[in-house]
Amino acid sequence: MKLFKIFALSSALVALSSCDSFIDVPPTGVIDGDLAYSEPDKMVNAAYASLGDCWYSYPFNLWPYGDLGSDDCLKGGGGTTDTGYHPMEIWSTLTSTPGELDELWYRLYCNISRCNRALVALEQYGVEKLGEKTAAQRVGEVHFLRGHSYFKLVTMFRQIPWIDEEVFENNLQEQTPNNEFTYEELFGKVIREFELAYEALPMETEDGGGRANKVAAAAYLAKCYLTLAWGDGYEKTDGVGFIKQDYMQKVIDYTDVVVNSRYGYLADFGDIFLPEYKNSSESVFAVQTSQYTEDNTRFGRANWSNTLNGCWGMWSCGWDFHKPSQDLVNAYKTRNGLPMFDDYDREDEYPVAGRVTDQKWDPRLFHTVGMPSFPYKYESEYMMTTDNSRTPNTYGFYTSLKDVPQRSAGETFEGSWQAFAMNDYVFRYTDVMLMRAEALIEVGRLEDARKIINDIRDRASKSVEKHIAYAKDFCQIALYPASDFDSKEKARVRLRWERRLEMAMESSRYFDLRRWGIASEVLNAYFAKEKDAVYEGVAYGQYYEDAHYTPGKNEFYPIPYNQLYYVPGLYVQNQGYY
Repeated sequence: MKLFKIFALSSALVALSSCDSFIDVPPTGVIDGDLAYSEPDKMVNAAYASLGDCWYSYPFNLWPYGDLGSDDCLKGGGGTTDTGYHPMEIWSTLTSTPGELDELWYRLYCNISRCNRALVALEQYGVEKLGEKTAAQRVGEVHFLRGHSYFKLVTMFRQIPWIDEEVFENNLQEQTPNNEFTYEELFGKVIREFELAYEALPMETEDGGGRANKVAAAAYLAKCYLTLAWGDGYEKTDGVGFIKQDYMQKVIDYTDVVVNSRYGYLADFGDIFLPEYKNSSESVFAVQTSQYTEDNTRFGRANWSNTLNGCWGMWSCGWDFHKPSQDLVNAYKTRNGLPMFDDYDREDEYPVAGRVTDQKWDPRLFHTVGMPSFPYKYESEYMMTTDNSRTPNTYGFYTSLKDVPQRSAGETFEGSWQAFAMNDYVFRYTDVMLMRAEALIEVGRLEDARKIINDIRDRASKSVEKHIAYAKDFCQIALYPASDFDSKEKARVRLRWERRLEMAMESSRYFDLRRWGIASEVLNAYFAKEKDAVYEGVAYGQYYEDAHYTPGKNEFYPIPYNQLYYVPGLYVQNQGYY
């Protein structure tokens, strides 16, 4: 594997932010490798730093795959050729050649390389330099970080090579195939990473939110078991007919740890996505960012995964990517306060300020989707108009709100690129509770699941006055009666709907559809409808005419071409791709 021929350790310790100089001879003016290994805590810091070594062409939060690949989101930008992400939203033209896939693979393995080196340093010098207790905790943290990167790789690419510290120390990287382990075996190895973290980490850390703890490891274990509980990732062998009840029970057991921790629901839904609340009780684990005023650097530690996603004309350089779909807006419709499950998309509708109708909406719409005629991210001095869309005839007029701060807060990095000090949630409390509710339904504890979902809806109902009082007349939301949870079939529908409304534009939607085994049904119906979307007489989304999702192929992304042919014959391609 090409990335393991490099010796990036020294630059990692100097910059803690890059894997950019890859040569086979020792570079000058940097720390010697042996000296670096003798500083195990700094090696662990380098592994943490790689969590934020993202860029719009390899966003570690996976928004081009979890959102663009779903029914929640259109790509946006300057047209279908702006970046290589267009195939991810229409699926039919997806091949192994986009550079974005190769960069993501490569950078995630850069992160794993840092973890492997940190584990070697801890083995050699950990107890001596840090003491037994701290060294053991750091080992747990590194296993958590390595598991995090491997979870993303397996989620994206399914068949991946397992490169651990033993492979690294024996220089076997280019002899390690990607089909050595099955999907289930790979997940078993990822689970073991989080088990080691869970065993070693304390319930709390004293760093303000940046380090992994036992609760975060429990959340990840729950997510791993929930993924496996539904099947093997391919639609033919995923879904209700393949549920593993023992795995669902493990989800419940591990989320027990989260329930009994200090974490909980933040009082107002809108606060979750404001930087001043970024390490609140809602944040079980998040990739940390900072303003330059906070860390005394020139530009701060910005979130470069989302740098394309600022609203056009609102920011100094808003590129207008990550555009909510009309189908997502329709999903927020309510009737008597409850979702319109069967006919939500019969007619495309959207709220317009000053035009109150009988159609009501879940309040979370106004926290998630920026819409013309309403304040941008709650601020009346920054009103959205139809001019705040870069290519409306292609991608429509909506904009994403969750991944940006308020405009008055300014930008962490200004110039030809804007960026923001917005943490990326790996797990927020509500996400974990929805995973718990999903498992509770499948083991037959329907009333317990209803309680969780109604708690989440109750929070949404109380999230109007503080930030979106201007939309009060448009909002109506109610709690589910017991009759809505009197069967697993009804409960599943409501859980899945709630997960979409709560987690929209947070990079999880496609992976949810795949887990449930319904991606082809949902996405192909979405393509047929969204191609006819119209906003105030302007049609957009016509490119979905060419979209099609093929089960048995598209469930996973292809192994990147550059990786597949770097050592010919070492890796095999995922089924359906070439």
